[in-house]
Amino acid sequence: MSIPIGVTEKNALFSVSDKTDLAEHARILSELGYTIYASGGTAKVIKTAGTPVIDVADLVGGGEILHGRVKTLSRQLHAALLADALKPEDLAELLKDSIPFIDFVRVDFYPLKKMIEEVTLSTPNREEAIKKVIEETDIGGPTLARSASKGFRAVVCRVQDMETVLDELKETGAISSATRQWLRANAEFEVAKYVGMSAEFHGNGRFKVITGERVGETFKGENGPQSPAALYSTGSDDPLSLDKFELIAGSSLGYNNWCDVHRLLETMTRMAAAYELNYGKVPYIAVGCKHGNPCGAALVGDSPYLILRQMVFGDRRAIFGGFVMTNFKITEEQAEVMVQAMLQGKPLFDGVVAPGFTNQAIDKLKRSKGQCRMIVNPALAHAATLLDVSPRFRYVRGGFLAQPNYDFLLNFNDPELKVYGSFRPSIMKADLLLASAIGSTSNSNTITIVRNGMLIGNGVGQQDRVGSAELAVKRAIDAGHGSFTWWGKLLRRLGSNYTRNSLEGAVAYSDSFFPFPDGVQVLIDAGIKVIFSTSGSRNDKAVQDLCVDQGVVLVQLPDSKARGFFGH
Repeated sequence: MSIPIGVTEKNALFSVSDKTDLAEHARILSELGYTIYASGGTAKVIKTAGTPVIDVADLVGGGEILHGRVKTLSRQLHAALLADALKPEDLAELLKDSIPFIDFVRVDFYPLKKMIEEVTLSTPNREEAIKKVIEETDIGGPTLARSASKGFRAVVCRVQDMETVLDELKETGAISSATRQWLRANAEFEVAKYVGMSAEFHGNGRFKVITGERVGETFKGENGPQSPAALYSTGSDDPLSLDKFELIAGSSLGYNNWCDVHRLLETMTRMAAAYELNYGKVPYIAVGCKHGNPCGAALVGDSPYLILRQMVFGDRRAIFGGFVMTNFKITEEQAEVMVQAMLQGKPLFDGVVAPGFTNQAIDKLKRSKGQCRMIVNPALAHAATLLDVSPRFRYVRGGFLAQPNYDFLLNFNDPELKVYGSFRPSIMKADLLLASAIGSTSNSNTITIVRNGMLIGNGVGQQDRVGSAELAVKRAIDAGHGSFTWWGKLLRRLGSNYTRNSLEGAVAYSDSFFPFPDGVQVLIDAGIKVIFSTSGSRNDKAVQDLCVDQGVVLVQLPDSKARGFFGH
């Protein structure tokens, strides 16, 4: 669609809060033959840069009124946007009233999100906060966008879209119907987000509006019949939001792959933040995930190579076909660890997520498995402690559930922390931090076992805590981390069927309290000497007494503070 028949002039309207590249964009349109109209401060910027501009006040019959509350809300301006280009009578009416046909609109809105965030932090008085937000609420901008959208004008609400539109104008001299429809959808979406923010704030919890823009197709859904599937972005500034990750090699990601990347972020950021809280630094970290649960992790080691090796060989069977995330760049040396870690002659990983890859690492991983996905986000190297604090949503039939995010971090200086017994090797504290980060981001009920900075057994998703403990011990032993005690070996040589295995030196994390001592006994029988759990059970005293009697260190925090249920 070009400028309509009967309309000889080309007119553009600018009204923006964000002045990024404003002068340049106005200059280009002017050189393409457009007459530029603009409001207030927008007109001043364009004029100062040397581009001819007409103040919109000349069109609407006067300047802004009511201390700036009314600038672009006028009969003439909206007629210029709403006149039907296919109706000669509409164009004749514009001509009779000396109203130009405006075909191009660049508009955005006052920064309402920023104001809401500011008053939430700084204005405890609700009535005062409402007044501040109301003063920063844009009426003219969204109204311009919707009028331009309805009038099928080329309406650009996001500065990043200007280059695409200007390129089309330069190449063809017009803006196509397809581009106009794309811009119309963008405008309606931006208005919906804006109005949704306002409704949420003024409703004070009564309303929750979720808006997202599709940023990537997935090659399949969670299951075959659940296609097509897609990744949507809420427009977060979070450098670790999934739309900030770039696939640089391998096939496209499916729904389950993106879920695993999300879970890896949950675990890694919790590990990094907890370690920084307790030790004032962030170690090298590597985490592996399969079917939404961590199945390999390490954070204690002198080099990325050793960390990656510990993560890989914690349980090669569990991690087979999984995804891996690191907070360090993957070099050829680290890629070699992954190539060597083959299971029955087959490559181990479906995807590796890291701050970056050397060319040699990419080549090596490609040769080992052509479909190995390599995904990059440089922010992993410096923002790994950035916990996700956005509210969490979950679809339920007919609606959704909402709750604040989980931001608990195990802190050994917590005044409510109770320790029955005493820590010996300091490594056990670091192991508990790792176990806590893994267990609290695994499907509950969960018991997690860690030794020497390495995940060795994760018993997830069980209906009872005894079953979780038994599964965690079994996984650790099946992965080769259990060894018979010397007396057990002796008894076996003498013909006994004694089969007790020792996980001596390991620590265990429970994502909630033990309702009975039986789950604790499973861990003690496996040789575990340090256990973290919450308190709050009627049988807390029995659990505490058992640990003390058996010489096992028990670390507890109240369930109301430290419970780590996840992924229900």
